[in-house]
Amino acid sequence: MARTSERSLRGGHSGVSIEDVAAAAGVSTATVSRAVRGLPNVSSATREKILAVATDLGYVASSSASGLATGRTKTIGVLAPFVSRWFFSKAIEGADRELHLRNYNMTLFNLGGHGSNRVRLFSKTMVYKQIDALLVLCMALTHEELEHLQKIDIPLIVVGGYVEECSYIGIDDYAAGSLAVQHLVDLGHRDIALVHGDNQTDLNFDVPRVRILAFHDVMERAGLPTRPEWEQWGDFTLLSGQEAFRRLWSLPGKKPTAIFCASDEMAMGVIFEAAKAGVRVPQDVSVIGIDDHDFAEAMGLTTVSQHPDDQAELATRMLLDELDGQAGAVRSLAAPHELIVRGTTAPPCTP
Repeated sequence: MARTSERSLRGGHSGVSIEDVAAAAGVSTATVSRAVRGLPNVSSATREKILAVATDLGYVASSSASGLATGRTKTIGVLAPFVSRWFFSKAIEGADRELHLRNYNMTLFNLGGHGSNRVRLFSKTMVYKQIDALLVLCMALTHEELEHLQKIDIPLIVVGGYVEECSYIGIDDYAAGSLAVQHLVDLGHRDIALVHGDNQTDLNFDVPRVRILAFHDVMERAGLPTRPEWEQWGDFTLLSGQEAFRRLWSLPGKKPTAIFCASDEMAMGVIFEAAKAGVRVPQDVSVIGIDDHDFAEAMGLTTVSQHPDDQAELATRMLLDELDGQAGAVRSLAAPHELIVRGTTAPPCTP
C-alpha cells in the first residue's frame, strides 16, 4: 500500500510519493524524476515502464504539468542571496532574456541576505515547485543542499564563482583581482590598502577570499609590504565602502596612496566618503574596483569589468539546452574580464 508522507507532496498527490513509484518500478527516485518530467538520459523502455507504473499508482510529477508524457513545468528556478544589488539584478535580467526567448518562466528564490530559511527552501519549496532546472547566483551550496537537489535530479549551474561539485560560469576572480592590483603597482604605488568583501557569513564562498589572495600575491611579487590595519572589511555595498574609508582614514600615521576595492559599489562608497573628508581622488588616493557597475563610467571609476547578465544568459541557455537533450551542455566556463582605466587612478603624487 502506498505510504502517505511529507515527501509525497512532491508529486502533488496526497497518497503517492516518488519513492513509491521508484520502488514499484525497480529504479531510483532520480530516474523516476527524470522520466516523468521528460528529462534526457532515460531510455525509452525505462521511461515507458515508469510512466505506466506512475499512472497505475495515480502519481503525477507536478500539479502544473500538462501530463506524464512531458512532465515539464517550463520553469527555471533562480536562487539569489539578494535581488537588489547590482550583480544579482543584472544576472536575473540576463537569465530572463534567455527564458523569454525560449518560452520558459522564472521562479525566483530570494534569501533576502539571510540564511535562516535555507533549510525550508531546499528541503521543501524547490521540490514542491518542481522546477526543471536551477540557476544559483554567486553563493555556495552546502553538501546537504546539494543532496536535496540531487534527489530531484535537475540540471544545476552556478553563476558568479567557483562552487565545489557544481558547474559554474564566472570570471577568473584571482586574475581579475591581480589585474586591478598590478595596475596600481604599475602606476608606481607602494602603499596600497584593501577593502575586501569577506564577511565570513554563509552567503560567502571563494570569490571574496580569492580576491584577497590576489592582492597579497601581487604585493608580495612586487616586494611591497601589506599592513593588516589597511585591510578593511566590507560587504560589497556602497555603504560598507563608506564605512571602510572612515575606519581607514581615522588610523594614525601614514595614509595609503591607493585603495583596491573588491567591488565597484565599495569603491564608489570610498570615493563618496573621501570627498566628504576633503581627500582628492586620484590626486591624494587612487581607487580601483571590480565589476564595471552601471554607474562606473559616469563616476570615471577605473575598474575590472565583468558582465553578469551575459554570464547568466549563457548559463540559462546551457540549462535549457540540457533539458532539450543536449548531454553535457551544462559545463564550467570562464567569463571574460577587462581592465578599464578611467579617472580614479593615477601615479602617486610626489611630496
